[in-house]
Amino acid sequence: MFVPAGLHPARAERRQLDQIAWAGADLFEIGLAHHDAGLDGPVIQAAYRRALSRGNVLARALRAVEHAAGLRPTVVMTYWDPVHRHGPEHLARLLADAGAAGAMVVDLPDDQAERWQAAAKDANLATPRLVPRHLADTGLATVAAGASGWLYAPASTGPTGYRGPLDVPALADFTTRLRAASPLPVVSGVGISTPALAERVAPLVDAVVIGTPVVRALMASPEQAPALTTAFAHALYPYATTETRA
Repeated sequence: MFVPAGLHPARAERRQLDQIAWAGADLFEIGLAHHDAGLDGPVIQAAYRRALSRGNVLARALRAVEHAAGLRPTVVMTYWDPVHRHGPEHLARLLADAGAAGAMVVDLPDDQAERWQAAAKDANLATPRLVPRHLADTGLATVAAGASGWLYAPASTGPTGYRGPLDVPALADFTTRLRAASPLPVVSGVGISTPALAERVAPLVDAVVIGTPVVRALMASPEQAPALTTAFAHALYPYATTETRA
């Protein structure tokens, strides 16, 4: 389950994390708000803007990670700019101390990958990598070599929140290439907008990531988020675990 940190006051956020965990989420991905979330669609960008407007972004994110990690395994999703501003080594240690099991930098620059991977390894954080579908096999091998935890294969080439049809055969071909390049689990997300689509994607991967549908609820009607989580969890069973970002 993907939850942007700082979207609501701390007490409400803790209650929402509790409810989502009980509703069927097996893993949390906590989003660190960023002003230029270029890989995300309008719903998650709006959630990040709300979180940024509340201030104390990193402190709020660390509190969310600490609570989420007490419920389910928890990773952090972030962009490179916050990592660079806070310092890779410092941020990795803060996230690990809060209980995170890993952190995925979705736009990790090639020339910073080695430094980030070393910082995360020193902090005992896994480093999942988002893998663009257009990469050639040599590029896949390079990204896979620096990843740990899992490889993230977007189900759509669009931004998060995409609601159109999915090219499932193309995703199947891509996941086959990823498995040839690495023994790491393959996780898919982005554009898996309904339980029916989640059910179609699930047999191809080791886990499915759901996000925007639940984030939309958290923005407008938080009481609906647990039921949505349950609907996706039921669709995925027995194929995969439920995480969220999409």
